[in-house]
Amino acid sequence: MTARRLTLLRLPERYAVARLDPQAEVPPWAGSSTFVCVTRTRQELSIVCDEAHVPAGVTAQRGFCGLQVEGPLDFSETGILASLAGPLAGAGISIFAVSTYDTDYLFLPVERESEAQAVLSRAGHAIRETPAA
Repeated sequence: MTARRLTLLRLPERYAVARLDPQAEVPPWAGSSTFVCVTRTRQELSIVCDEAHVPAGVTAQRGFCGLQVEGPLDFSETGILASLAGPLAGAGISIFAVSTYDTDYLFLPVERESEAQAVLSRAGHAIRETPAA
């Protein structure tokens, strides 16, 4: 399999992954984020959003930076997450991945951001800043 070379856009915000009860309503603070992903299962309601919007007292893992795979990606493409997760796992850097219709996002500990960017660059991926809106 040929290694997949991707362009990643560094997202400027800091993110959190919050956990609420599965029956909870999606709180208004989630919708005010520049990035929000809401996932409901029988066990939980998970929300990924700007860290600054998650109120104190909400169960959450904070301190994530974000990378967006430049897309859109076709659903037939394979190995995209593997080409990113593999090198990061080899360096002991954990990720939280979110996929959307158009692309994939990686969230990783902010204290490992520089190291992660170096690992991904060595793996052949390009990282650039997100263009201003």
